[in-house]
Parts: sequence; C-alpha cells; structure tokens
Amino acid sequence: MDLAATIEELVAANHILFHEGVVDGFGHVSARHPGRADRFLLARSMAPAQVQAADILEFDLGGTLVDPNGPRPYLERFIHGEIYRARPDVMAVVHSHSPAVVPFGVVPEAPLRPICHMSGFLAEAVPVFEIRDTAGPATDMLIRTPALGVALAERLGPAAVVLMRGHGSTVVGNTIRQAVFRAVYTEVNARLQADALRLGPPVFLTAEEAAAASATNDGQIDRAWNLWREAAARP
Repeated sequence: MDLAATIEELVAANHILFHEGVVDGFGHVSARHPGRADRFLLARSMAPAQVQAADILEFDLGGTLVDPNGPRPYLERFIHGEIYRARPDVMAVVHSHSPAVVPFGVVPEAPLRPICHMSGFLAEAVPVFEIRDTAGPATDMLIRTPALGVALAERLGPAAVVLMRGHGSTVVGNTIRQAVFRAVYTEVNARLQADALRLGPPVFLTAEEAAAASATNDGQIDRAWNLWREAAARP
C-alpha cells in the first residue's frame, strides 16, 4: 500500500472507530509509514470523527513531528512510536477509552478474556498496564513521555491488546484493518463478558480455540471493514 492509500485508510479507520463506539472526542489511531519503518502517521490533535487526509501528520518513533512547524499533535503520541519501535510486526495502533473495556482494567479479579470466537485475538487473558509502577501515584494517567511509552510497550509484550488501568486500552495489528477489527471486538467482548458475569462464571475460550478462531477471523476482516466503512460514510 502506498502513502496516499495508507492515509485514505487511516482516515476511514478514524471514522469507523467513532461510528462503532470505540472512540468519541478522544482516542486515536495510527499507521506505520509504508515507506519508512522508522516513522508513523497520526492525525493532529482533534476528534477522530473529524479527521481528513490533510490532518494526517508524520512522526519519527520518538514522537517528534517530521515537520517542526506542523499543527499541535496528540499528547499521547508516544504510545504509538514506542510500540512501533518495540514491535516490528505492528503496522497500526488504536488507543481508546471504550467504555465497556475500562472496568476490566480496574478489577484484578475479572481479567478480560475471550468469551466468543470473534475475540480470539485476546488469547488467554489481556495484560494490564499500571502507570503507578513507572511514574508514581500522581500522574494524569496519560502516556505523555517516551519513558511511559516504553513501559506501556513492555507491558503489551507480544499481545494484541493491553488495558490501561483507569484509562482505556491500546490495540495493535499488522494492518490498519486488523487493528480496527480488534479494537471493535475488544469492546464487544467486554460487553458480553460483563453480561455473562451477571449470570454466573463464564466458560471462556481455551488458548487453542482462541488461536484457531483468530486465524479464521483474520481471513474475514474485509467483510467487517467494508460494512463499517460504508456505514460510517452515510450522512
């Protein structure tokens, strides 16, 4: 995919994530630069639903704007750069505060686990990032420095999703479409899991079921993407 096509898809990702209730006025999605593995693309600081191609900026992995005269960037751009630095396989990153997910980051006794086949990418359980372990008890909970970005990337490890206690989550994928798919179904899984817990102890997917389901779903992502993109584009 060339740069223009990547930007077009990144704009669509912003709109889809808003339409599907993953982001609101806050949250962001980025893509690794298709021609420069040491750079990434991310919108200027603005609501995702309003992002257009002209709003997409280019950063190095340290979170520095390539154009020093560019518009104001997101405070938490370090989430993206440090994950791209740590994970060469990652080509897109979604950070959100999707509401059903947040409770699973603050209740250690209820880890987020895959409850249906659409969320097999969650594997056996989702790691939780505790910002106090890196920055103490008095932060504003934002990943506003490279050091915090490094710590978050370390907690993510090889996983597809990391929860952020009292904040939200960060989801990665090897394409923009996969990252969006995972972000949407992380929110869906959280809603289903919360509903199931009201009834009794859920039966979660085994590691083997999760891996098999995830592999199957990866071949079907365009089906969801095309629907979501069309729905998000409707007036």
